[in-house]
Amino acid sequence: MEEKTIERSYLDMELLRFTTAGSVDDGKSTLIGRLLYDSKAIFQDQLEAIERASIKKGEEYVNLALLTDGLRAEREQGITIDVAYRYFHTPKRKFIIADTPGHVQYTRNMVTGASTANAAVILVDARHGVIEQTIRHAYIASLLRIPHVIVCVNKMDLVEFKQEVFDEIQQKFHEFSSHLDLHDVRFIPISALLGDNVVERSKNMDWYQGPTLLYLLENLYISNDYNQLDARFPVQYVIRPQSTEYHDYRGYAGRMASGTFRVGDRVKVLPSGFTTTIKGIDFWTDHLDSITAPQSGTILLEDDLDVSRGCMIIPEENGIKQGQDVELMICWLGDKPMVPGGKYALKHTTNDLRCMIKEVKYKVNINTLEKDYTDKAIGMNDIACISIRTTKPLFYDSYRVNRVTGSLILIDEATNVTVGAGMII
Repeated sequence: MEEKTIERSYLDMELLRFTTAGSVDDGKSTLIGRLLYDSKAIFQDQLEAIERASIKKGEEYVNLALLTDGLRAEREQGITIDVAYRYFHTPKRKFIIADTPGHVQYTRNMVTGASTANAAVILVDARHGVIEQTIRHAYIASLLRIPHVIVCVNKMDLVEFKQEVFDEIQQKFHEFSSHLDLHDVRFIPISALLGDNVVERSKNMDWYQGPTLLYLLENLYISNDYNQLDARFPVQYVIRPQSTEYHDYRGYAGRMASGTFRVGDRVKVLPSGFTTTIKGIDFWTDHLDSITAPQSGTILLEDDLDVSRGCMIIPEENGIKQGQDVELMICWLGDKPMVPGGKYALKHTTNDLRCMIKEVKYKVNINTLEKDYTDKAIGMNDIACISIRTTKPLFYDSYRVNRVTGSLILIDEATNVTVGAGMII
């Protein structure tokens, strides 16, 4: 009974996804290792393994970065080259960390890791201050509309824990980020190596009165991160049990992309446009009164309509954009350059269709934030504004309004490789 209670409370805990970004050697992996170590989230045998590895490499300290360097090539080079996900929890919250590479050529990896994040932790080396990589990572956080940005000024121990260094970096970050779409930006002076202000408060920086990084992560208010106004339910699967007991059961399974539906709500099913009423909402064997993003569940409708995977259920009175000509910002992930006029498969929520690249409007120089209207060649890691035409109408919201129904991916039809991550304007 006690075990079930513990298991249930763990499942009920709120989940926060966050990504770490920063230049090479800014200490991302060390910071994550410090978070895991100081919050007692690593096993004894793991600690002993990295202690042995640190001694073998002749390092003065236990290298906590080794906890996240999962690939042999990463360990040998001492840098992160792929997105490394780590999971841990505290009594207050569960966490998924996406540790993304710092090199310019891995911009696409950061976009992948940050696409579902509630928060971005951007590291700045206190000795170097705001650099091009800082601007790039802040821009990507802004582009992906990550709700919370935490700027950790790391390696404060190497600048004698001086407040003026921290204040200057804070001011410079504010200066350039005022042109970006960032709403909640916090600053913390830390030393990931020594543990100052990561989990425990720093005794070396008594001038800093704000929260530690872990306290902030545990207490960020994320309930408003989902759009709670515009209910959207992309249908993933039609449930029709072939059994006598559920002979007439017909439910539509999926995950709420945003908003809330309640039993009795009048809804419209797209693309048919027919309207009906929600008769019931099921989750496994439970019957619910309502379903709210990001819950999964099964919706039952009063009328027998033609509904299948790719359809979307929306409120009768709440419109959604629709059309075949769509403008979007895209991060190119593919090894091969984008082909203007080329045809690609497109995946949007649970809908699969095809599209053609109509026009490259401009490319963004993410080091200077300037728009380049002359260079239309889009290669790997480039971010550009493009327009596409789809083979059938797309039902969508602007990415600014809804991160789920406003995003899509492009897929190379020949190789089935994802080549582009798009944010609809």
